[in-house]
Amino acid sequence: MGPHPAVAAIRLAVRRVLHDVLTDLTEQTTDGAPPLVLVACSGGADSMALASALAFEAPKLGIRAGGVTVDHGLQAGSDLRAAEVVTRMTALRLDPVESVAVRVGRDGGPEAAARDARYAALDEAADRLGAAAVLLGHTRDDQAETVLLGLARGSGIRSLSGMAEVSGGPGRSHRYRRPFLQIDRQTARKACMVQSLPVWDDPHNIDPAYTRSRLRHEGLPALEKALGKGVVEALARTAQLSRDDADALDAWAAEAEAGVRDADGRLECAKLYALPPAVRRRVLRRAVVAAGSPAGSLFARHIEEVDRLITGWRGQGAINLPGRVEARRQGGRLVIRQG
Repeated sequence: MGPHPAVAAIRLAVRRVLHDVLTDLTEQTTDGAPPLVLVACSGGADSMALASALAFEAPKLGIRAGGVTVDHGLQAGSDLRAAEVVTRMTALRLDPVESVAVRVGRDGGPEAAARDARYAALDEAADRLGAAAVLLGHTRDDQAETVLLGLARGSGIRSLSGMAEVSGGPGRSHRYRRPFLQIDRQTARKACMVQSLPVWDDPHNIDPAYTRSRLRHEGLPALEKALGKGVVEALARTAQLSRDDADALDAWAAEAEAGVRDADGRLECAKLYALPPAVRRRVLRRAVVAAGSPAGSLFARHIEEVDRLITGWRGQGAINLPGRVEARRQGGRLVIRQG
C-alpha cells in the first residue's frame, strides 16, 4: 500500500524540484561532493510538510538534506520555538540543521521588514553551508494571496505574476525553489497530519493587523462566496500566465535598451518615445535601478513620473526617486543619477 495521496503529492513535487537542482548542477563545475539542499522551516504545516518530503526524497537521489529556521524575535518565546523546530528537523534526519536569529527592522512595514531579514539570514546560511538550493514552502494559496496583493497595489503585470517557482539570491539566480506552488495549503496540512508531524500555527497568520492575514481570512473567503469555488486555482493560473508575459516583455526591454542609448551611453528621449509603452517603462525601470534606486521601493507611480519626461515633456523639473536618485531631461537625453 502506497503513501496517503497528500504525502504522495508533496513528495512528487519535491522530487521534481530535486531533479531540476541536479540538472542545474551538471551544467556547473563541482567537486563531486554530494550537493546540499536546505529547507527553510518555520515549524508551520507547509514547511514541515516540505521538510518531511525533502528528508524522504533527497537520500534516494544522492543529495544531502538540511534545514534552517529563522527566529525573528517578534514574539515572546520565539527562541524556544526555534529550538523546537530544530529538534523536529533533526528527528527527520536532516543534517545540518540550525536556527538563525535576526533583528527585524522597520523599512517597508513589519511584513516586508521581516521578509527582508529572513531572506538575508537564509542567504548567509546557504553561502556558509555551501547549499545548492533552498526550498521554500509557499503553496498555491500563498500564490493567490500574492496575486491579489499585487492587484491591490496596481503595480502592473509583474506584480500579478506572483512568486516564481525558481528565484535568486546574491550571485545565485536559482537558489530558491518553491515546490508547492501547485499544491494547496490543505494538502500540506493533511500530509503532516497523516505522518503525525507536529506543526506550529503562527499567531501572526490570524492577526488582522497584517494585510495578508486579513486577505487570507476575510478577503479570499468573501471572493469564493461571491464567485464560487476555484478562485484560488484561477488566481494561481493567472500568476503563471502573467509571469510568462512579464518575462517576455522584460527580455524585449533588455534588448531594446542598447538601441536607445547614444555613443556615450545616455538614453535618447526620441528613441524611447518610439518604443511601446510597456517596453519603454521597463527600460526606464532598469535604468533607475541601475542608478541606485532600491527595486523594492520603486513603484509604478515613480516610473510613470519618469515616463512623463518622455511622453509629456513641458519643461518640467527633475523627478526625485527612492535611493536619492534623480531623473531629469537635458538636451533630448534622459539623465538618471544618484545625487
